[in-house]
Amino acid sequence: MIRHYIIPVFVPHYGCPHDCVFCNQNKITGFETDVTESQVETIIYEYLATFKKDSFIEVAFYGGSFTAIDFETQKRLLGIPRRYKEEGKINGIRLSTRPDAIDHVILTMLKENLVDTIELGVQSMDPVVLKLSERGHSDEDVFISSRMIKDMGFNLGLQLMTGLPGDTYEKSLESAKKIISLKPDFIRIYPTLVIKGTSLEKMYLEGLYKPQSLEEAVETACDILILAEASDTKVIRIGLQPTDNIQAGKDVIGGPFHPSIRQLVESRLLYKLLTKAIDTGTLPSGKTWTIFCPIGYSSIVSGQKGANKDSIAKLLNTTRLKIIEEDLPDNIIRLETDEFINEIDLKALKIEEASNIG
Repeated sequence: MIRHYIIPVFVPHYGCPHDCVFCNQNKITGFETDVTESQVETIIYEYLATFKKDSFIEVAFYGGSFTAIDFETQKRLLGIPRRYKEEGKINGIRLSTRPDAIDHVILTMLKENLVDTIELGVQSMDPVVLKLSERGHSDEDVFISSRMIKDMGFNLGLQLMTGLPGDTYEKSLESAKKIISLKPDFIRIYPTLVIKGTSLEKMYLEGLYKPQSLEEAVETACDILILAEASDTKVIRIGLQPTDNIQAGKDVIGGPFHPSIRQLVESRLLYKLLTKAIDTGTLPSGKTWTIFCPIGYSSIVSGQKGANKDSIAKLLNTTRLKIIEEDLPDNIIRLETDEFINEIDLKALKIEEASNIG
């Protein structure tokens, strides 16, 4: 299996024309200064020395609105990874930006500099939520920029936040459906956290903003994940990457922070699907049951502190439930006892469940 390595280049708030209520890029990225060409050169050089051969290596500009930077500065910064790509030392270049910082001239320049992937910080497709969050762009900007990016042959990533000011479960699901309809190559889901030094912190401390609970954030992200996977849209991240500062009690002063929130979401998803697939009226009871799951899935099936396993055991009326990993396709789980076998197609259940969501 080919390893995929990312060389991160952080450009905190570099070029961004807005201060969104949730944003303090210095806290989120952990970097305080704008990046220079020499810094980009040093970062790439030092990271390359640590990677194994025959790997897929990608330089990623994170943290700011890259295409809102001065046009000539964009070209100079991109010229460094472009050279490494032309020399065959890296395989890809990606960047993050805003939906309203994309046009044909910019995309032509990015194509000339061998950029492969563009991520848009969409956050919401609801006009009220966008306004209350001081995003400074419209939902129409997202539609227009996404289509332009795909039409010019770039990979498209879209970032969605849940629990923003004015947001609801229903609005988050509607936003998810709209961005999925744009057929991105991948999406990221970020439950909103209250970070020190943001306008959202002030709103929170004054009682003007109530963040999602962890349970609400997990349930919302779970249903978005079902919608995405039912439509074959890849979700590459759920929740901010924990760092030394991005921790509850440090720079995170409120909101649904959990260092393993994706596992919580995936466990919730599997629990919903498994309980939906188990027809207790037709199953033998009081037996030893075994759930066979794909390699690497046992902790997700079992749930946080075994919560899923305990609940499913009660549903099956047994105290003897085992979870065993087996070489199965990702979307197949097998439930067995004695001579009874029930093979559960998770993809089919996701498609069925997606039609009932929202």
